[in-house]
Amino acid sequence: MVLLSTVTLCCAVVAGALAVLEPVFGQAPDQQVAESRPIDSASPASVRVVGAPFVPNVNPRQR
Repeated sequence: MVLLSTVTLCCAVVAGALAVLEPVFGQAPDQQVAESRPIDSASPASVRVVGAPFVPNVNPRQR
């Protein structure tokens, strides 16, 4: 219980400090990580299945 309250208090202090300091530093500029063009997902060759296909066991007595 003490550990939970300590972690909660530390997280609240960090979040409060960041909220107070946000006007000083301003918001970080948005960075674009991926390209803006859409990904072509119609190609079935891009997926590779390794191993046997999954078949659910609907009869628990049978292995």
